[in-house]
Amino acid sequence: MRIDKYLKVSRIIKRRTVAKNVADADRIYINGSLAKPGKTVKIGDIVELHLGLKVISIKITSLTPSKDADMYELISEEKRSV
Repeated sequence: MRIDKYLKVSRIIKRRTVAKNVADADRIYINGSLAKPGKTVKIGDIVELHLGLKVISIKITSLTPSKDADMYELISEEKRSV
C-alpha cells in the first residue's frame, strides 16, 4: 500500500491529498530514509512523521483497515524545539 493512502486509511492524516503534500515536503521517513507519496509500506516498517512541531514515530502492524483495531503501534510522539 502507498504511504499516502496508508496514512489516510489508518486515520493518522484525515485526507490523502494532505498526506501527499506532507510526503512531497520531505516530512515522512520510512525505516530512516526519505519517502515520496508513492513509496510502498509493509508490516513492520517504522514510519517517522514531522507534522508541525510534532515528530511521530509509528510501527505498521496491519495493512487492512478494521473498525476497532489500530493499524499501527505508536512508538513515540515528541515536540520539536523551534
